[in-house]
Amino acid sequence: MMKIAPLIAFVAMIAATPALADPLGDAVKADMPGLLTIYKDLHAHPELSFKETRSAGILAAEAKKAGFTVTSGVGQTGVVAVLKNGPGPVLLLRADMDALPVTEATGVPYASQNKGVMHACGHDTHMTTWIAVARRMAAMKDQWSGTLVMIAQPAEEIGSGARAMLKDGLYTKFPKPDVAIAFHDSATLPAGTIGLVDGYVMANVNSVDIVVKGVGGHGAYPHLANDPIVLASRIVGTLQTLVSRETNPLESAVVTVGSFQAGTKHNIIPSDAHLQLTVRSYKPEVRQHLLDGIGRIAKGEAIAAGLPDDLMPVVTIADQNTPATFNTHDLTARMSDVFTKRFGADRVRMDKPQMGGEDFSEFWLADQSKQALLFWVGGVPKAKWDAAKGDVTKLPSIHSAHWAPDAEAVIGTATEAMTSAALDVLAKKP
Repeated sequence: MMKIAPLIAFVAMIAATPALADPLGDAVKADMPGLLTIYKDLHAHPELSFKETRSAGILAAEAKKAGFTVTSGVGQTGVVAVLKNGPGPVLLLRADMDALPVTEATGVPYASQNKGVMHACGHDTHMTTWIAVARRMAAMKDQWSGTLVMIAQPAEEIGSGARAMLKDGLYTKFPKPDVAIAFHDSATLPAGTIGLVDGYVMANVNSVDIVVKGVGGHGAYPHLANDPIVLASRIVGTLQTLVSRETNPLESAVVTVGSFQAGTKHNIIPSDAHLQLTVRSYKPEVRQHLLDGIGRIAKGEAIAAGLPDDLMPVVTIADQNTPATFNTHDLTARMSDVFTKRFGADRVRMDKPQMGGEDFSEFWLADQSKQALLFWVGGVPKAKWDAAKGDVTKLPSIHSAHWAPDAEAVIGTATEAMTSAALDVLAKKP
């Protein structure tokens, strides 16, 4: 049995042993006060899709200061910053810049100064992290080899920005990536926690409009009209069978009618009704079946209602759409190891796919031979997470006027994660 005096000496020696050096973590902590100043400025000055000129200017200036070759105006307001550092793979890191048409209700002292516009999705944390990672990678050039392409993307919220940058020559005018990585803050994970999904992580998103036609008339004489409200109601009901009776229960699909508008007065049968749908899926074949089925059901119900050919419903699929985001297996597994090594197993978890949309998907779909990963960084402040006992239904979601992430935890964790990922992908060959 160890005597008391040697035991005390042993404990004292352990306590006096310095912790393992963490240059990356220390550098991020040292940079944090300035980063939070940038974050608060970006949060206070949000900009809508394709109007992110001020935000883009801030990011472009920071990248130039760090030594990147910077091109602005890619895909309207996008920024491409390139840092070549010897032979090796090409890595693309992406942040999105746009805000939402939401009136902020967080009460934070740095709340939006642009009336009716808010960073309710946390893209301000993404942009601030982008700046932080650019600084770290430029300062650590002796630790990696290859080409780093950092892009600040516009218009993610309307599913158009990634496509616009690709169309404007992202993969032809600039080094084409072998690997693409992005993160998104999360309102369903505690602050500083990383969430990973292997495979589909976000959904196909399509917006569909249906104009349901009929024959208007007086509400007292319905037999002299052909009521489009009744027909539209039948269409809404039958649309539910696309998921419940026509889609394999093991597949994921959503058909939601978010808007039903018709009529102007109690006693008037209108001549038309308007439906607006959001349609969600993962697999392309499921997406196509849902879209085809919407047209088939709308026409079938109109025929059953006795409408002539010239009064068939008009179904329009909006050009703005977001394809499903897919995380490639090898990169997901690799980054799971990288993140676990840096943060510990208690801060890294395998998460579930979501039915939200993300146009980061476009960068992998443009060349599916490459690797891609979108991961989550939790932003729910610890006090709020504990008060809700992890019940996310009691917490504000992203796109909520009340969403106020723990910015320091998100930016700090994401900067370390993105930088660690970049150093791993661009590691020098022995």
